[in-house]
Amino acid sequence: MNALDNNPLQIEQETSGTILWLTGWSMPDTVFDHLRLLLPDFRHISVDYSVADSPEEMLSLTETAVKNMLFIEGSACREGVSHGPLLISGWSLGGLLALRLAAKGYVDGLVLFGATARFTRSKEEFDRGLADAYVRQMIRGILKDRHAVEANFRKIMFTEQEWEAGLAERLPQMGSWTTQALLAGLQILRSKECLSQLPNINCPVLLIHGTEDMICPHGAGLELMTQLPQAKLITLTGFGHVPFLGNEIHVADEWRRWWHEHW
Repeated sequence: MNALDNNPLQIEQETSGTILWLTGWSMPDTVFDHLRLLLPDFRHISVDYSVADSPEEMLSLTETAVKNMLFIEGSACREGVSHGPLLISGWSLGGLLALRLAAKGYVDGLVLFGATARFTRSKEEFDRGLADAYVRQMIRGILKDRHAVEANFRKIMFTEQEWEAGLAERLPQMGSWTTQALLAGLQILRSKECLSQLPNINCPVLLIHGTEDMICPHGAGLELMTQLPQAKLITLTGFGHVPFLGNEIHVADEWRRWWHEHW
């Protein structure tokens, strides 16, 4: 039996470097499929937290996945084999989870899309996040009509121009997350923050952020760039909260350029 058979990991291919993908709130991991195809020189692994019953389980799933990868890499190195550096690529909620893991020293690098070190913000910081009241309203709404909450959330993920270009139609269908997982993800967004730990994340970080992001505003990306010791920010003008969608070729090129600068 494979050592990962009982873990929420999907191993897709084996190459020299490994990327652990952490998706955004309510989104299936398949949203990354096109981008992964453009990065064939990496080994791709996903963590499925779409059925997590609680915030604690969601956090545990991501941390267990990284620990399993480190164990496997250690075993491989003892046998004279190496899969290369371990990167985490996180989007939105996945970005916050990735920062948490990096703060614990688990990874060699991060690639973050539309990410933030703290999702909910005070009124004075609305250029970097949303009000906690907005997230509480989403939680109440999910208990009444989860479809409406997910649909409304998707509406603000894109700019008007992106909607007209049909980018929203490229998102995977709604409904893949359980209600409990949706609630767990929102509770993490309300309660977890990595701002105080940013100076201690001393690995290379590539930030990709749209200027028109209405969920994790561009100011959150600027904050990450300023406080992370080894961060590089790529600003995508005119893009909303899904800066990689419809822009995969450019993102993959920037990713590979950044990769070769460090490894």
